[in-house]
Amino acid sequence: MITAEDRRELYLGAILLTLVVGHWLAAFYYAPVDEHQGEVYRIMFLHVPSAITAFASSAALAVFSVLGLKRRSEASLALAKATAEVGLLFTVLTLATGSIWGRPTWGTWWTWDARLTTTFLLALLYCGYLLLYAAMPTGPSRIRACAVLGILIFADVPIIYKSVTWWRTLHQPPSMLRAGGSTMEPEILWTLVLGIVILCLYGAWLIRFRSRNIRLADTLEAASFDQLQT
Repeated sequence: MITAEDRRELYLGAILLTLVVGHWLAAFYYAPVDEHQGEVYRIMFLHVPSAITAFASSAALAVFSVLGLKRRSEASLALAKATAEVGLLFTVLTLATGSIWGRPTWGTWWTWDARLTTTFLLALLYCGYLLLYAAMPTGPSRIRACAVLGILIFADVPIIYKSVTWWRTLHQPPSMLRAGGSTMEPEILWTLVLGIVILCLYGAWLIRFRSRNIRLADTLEAASFDQLQT
């Protein structure tokens, strides 16, 4: 049975998804062509927001992990697991769109570039978190172990961000947040910023919606176990 709260969640998700699609249309029809890269640069409007959402997910995972350590609650762990799933989704999307962008720009689908490698490591860390969650039984030990790993995952994000300045890399240096202001055309910059905001909001909705499903599944599993015991 679909409740009124379920309907509200679905309506909100539909609105956010419509905004995502609307932003992609703006990326194709509003933003001008880049004079150096041509049309291929437009994948940036999916690649960069996906990367920012993946990084924001790692920050949220660290916050939920700290709350999990303090409260020892399964609710915080459900939020953390949902965040890891969403973070993994957007990290994989970041790697995929980056490879598509890199093929015509660098002449290769993949190279062990510092930023690519550290982003790939983030995907592996998210996978490790989900495997740890699945491998451990419900209880304080799982909450504690997942919380520690969730906090450690966030440590990879500053390394990813600074990789273009710490090491020699194929990636260009920051063009949005830099001394002297952005080097982008205003239409490109604001289309990109809008995409980041929309995709982060959509990612937050996915985390909220998925965490509700996780808690519901845990409740049903606990009820089934109690019924078997009796």
